[in-house]
Amino acid sequence: MAFSLSSYPVVYRGKYGKKGWKGKYIEKPHETPEEEAAMGAKARSALADSRNFYDDMPLVNYTTQYGLSCFEGLKALPQKDGGLAIFRPDRNAARFYRSMEGLYMPPFPAETFVKACVETVKRNAKLGFRPKYNQAWEKDSFMSADSIYIRPFTYAEGGIGVNICYEPWVMIINTPVSAYFSGGNSGAVVTDRIRATPRGTGWIKASSNYVVAALAKHEALEKGYMECVFLDAGEHKYVEEGSSCNIFFFLKSGELATPALGDTILPGITRSSIIELARDRRVKVSERRISIDEALEETVECFVSGTAAGATPISSLTWGKKKAVFNKGRVGEFTAEIRDTLKGIQYGTLPDTKGWLVRVL
Repeated sequence: MAFSLSSYPVVYRGKYGKKGWKGKYIEKPHETPEEEAAMGAKARSALADSRNFYDDMPLVNYTTQYGLSCFEGLKALPQKDGGLAIFRPDRNAARFYRSMEGLYMPPFPAETFVKACVETVKRNAKLGFRPKYNQAWEKDSFMSADSIYIRPFTYAEGGIGVNICYEPWVMIINTPVSAYFSGGNSGAVVTDRIRATPRGTGWIKASSNYVVAALAKHEALEKGYMECVFLDAGEHKYVEEGSSCNIFFFLKSGELATPALGDTILPGITRSSIIELARDRRVKVSERRISIDEALEETVECFVSGTAAGATPISSLTWGKKKAVFNKGRVGEFTAEIRDTLKGIQYGTLPDTKGWLVRVL
């Protein structure tokens, strides 16, 4: 299933105006989940469309015309005890605030962000729109597990002509989501496209950043790879990130290396969580420049990280005529340990000693 446009019926909509931020919850058309599942494809598509359109929001604006928008991605995860919990929403709230500031928008309050995320999930769950915990997910370390994807995003006021947004909307929707990467080839290829440049918006979760990423990912898939990897804009020598994920290299020396944050790399919440989990294990973690040559020659395990990706192993990395295969193409011991720990905390099979989960139910 991966991402689905079959959004759940309850959404949050906030609007900035002269008196600051005001918001409300909107319940879009719906039947019961069971009735919707029994619908024919045409009826189900029409219902999904009815949830995805808002007649009172402008079509011509700074978002649709110039890509002036930012968004977040976080998950509410079914818990083994039957509940639901959101993973580190405070971190997403802080990043969303910084992204809006970076785009010169009035920022959305972090406390309101967390509250609205929790409340939309809770209201949808009460209507029956939520996945239930399945013990079978434990067999593949939750790589095929279901969850609720929470997508907050901005939408600009009406306007035409290159300009900034002064009175944005903030929308928060929920959709079902499963495994982001499909099975099969788990190799990655280095693209010659440039994702971000210094003094650009690479550090912001800006919608426009994902245009080049989508093109490069499509090209990688056409060549039979699972993912693409971007190099720096200046020297085209240093690894930066994947199409929608950060990247880690576990080196022969025992060091876990990941590209240092700067204004071209997105500060991932899963990235920072993995760094913390690795340091708990007394692994040397370095946030630094990593050349593509070093990555190919010194890496024994490689994985990408993100809300959708979790900690997904990369079996090989190809750069031109050079190719490195990691751990004979199998999931490495360190990668598996980090992945299993992260997923265990998220789905409630391991104790949340760090207070990362915010309970919804």
